[in-house]
Amino acid sequence: MTLALDRVTTPAVTVAAAVPLVTGGQLDYANLDHAASAPCLEPVRRAVEEFLPHYASVHRGAGFASQVSTKVYERTRDVLRRFTGARTGDAVVFTRNTTDALNLLARSLPRHTSVVVFDTEHHAALLPWRGPHVRRIALPNTRLAAVSAVDSALAACPEGPRLVVVTGASNVTGELLPVAEIAAVARRHGARIALDGAQLAPHRPISLRELDVDYVALSGHKLYAPYGAGALVGRADWLRAADPYLAGGGATKSVRRDGDRLGVAWQTGAERHEAGSPNTVGVYALGVACEQLAASWDAVIAHEQRLLERLTRGLAAVPGLAELRLFDGAAERVGTVSFVLDGFDPGWVAAVLSAEYGIGVRDGAFCAHVATRRLVARTGGEGQQALRVSLGLGTTAEHVDRLLTALRQIVARGARWTYAVADGRWVPSPDPRPLPDFLA
Repeated sequence: MTLALDRVTTPAVTVAAAVPLVTGGQLDYANLDHAASAPCLEPVRRAVEEFLPHYASVHRGAGFASQVSTKVYERTRDVLRRFTGARTGDAVVFTRNTTDALNLLARSLPRHTSVVVFDTEHHAALLPWRGPHVRRIALPNTRLAAVSAVDSALAACPEGPRLVVVTGASNVTGELLPVAEIAAVARRHGARIALDGAQLAPHRPISLRELDVDYVALSGHKLYAPYGAGALVGRADWLRAADPYLAGGGATKSVRRDGDRLGVAWQTGAERHEAGSPNTVGVYALGVACEQLAASWDAVIAHEQRLLERLTRGLAAVPGLAELRLFDGAAERVGTVSFVLDGFDPGWVAAVLSAEYGIGVRDGAFCAHVATRRLVARTGGEGQQALRVSLGLGTTAEHVDRLLTALRQIVARGARWTYAVADGRWVPSPDPRPLPDFLA
């Protein structure tokens, strides 16, 4: 029987290949790891294939293909402005991913900028900020207390420029942070705010104007465009005044030699931070994905929320399972859930789910080590790792039900195969599964 939630019209993703099982046979792959990397949208794949015959270098090329590629590249900036609700004059700098974008912003801060960031952030948002003016604060157990903590931290900052860094949606728990409320507090203190949009952008609309946020960073590989491009969108003044992120061609207006010295005039726009030949294909893919999502938000959100309700109801019935949560009480969230199973190593469970059930989940600390350790301890667990299930456009009701069945069977009777640790990870031992032909 076809379930109603599977009839919701959402952009189609590239169908994953069936995966072999250690017990014999194969199953359609249940990709429950969208938060790490989302599959490619079919419209994105088709657009890239259509574009590739016209691919060439961008800017300063007289050839027709170069002119086409330049138009594709520059028009995508406008797509990103619309997708992020950017203001007139906001810059769009293309990067490799969210990590790259936030490191670019960190390199562009005025001297002596005070930075306030929760210590539960993804490492991409936690680690780029260095120096004595960085205040890493513990995330309280309620949204209201989180806003108050930012208020207090900003009040304690010295005079000068200030920046608050916050994620839109936790990559550990999927919970939404009170971004608009934190932005209002930042404004009262004359501070700017940067949004890590990596986990929010594939699931909800983002508007810099409506949230009153100064910057947003995002990644194509989270947005169903796995071709290696991301973006930093936001106010241009700090970026314009900063030294180029990379020194090289494309970032320069002119270079002259004067004896033993070089005189360099740098670009002042987004190109200032885009030295080298850019990933034009990745940028185009990112733009197509953003357009597809922007045209489908109602369907995307409905699909995910119905699956999320199905998942959380089922997980609550699994014996010994404790879910990780940032905040006390109910909080709006995207389709990401992390949990621990009493008495079971998360890496072992993930290996069993993959090898015996054809299910892909994430195990570990999710590049948010402080958050994961703290939340596991809050459940009464002693480990530092957990399991994470993340839903997306490639998820079906059958995938969710297969996971729930598998977890109940693992708790009740264990594994049907033997496993050992190799190179720090649990793997089937032996592993009879054949590799794809292109790896043979």
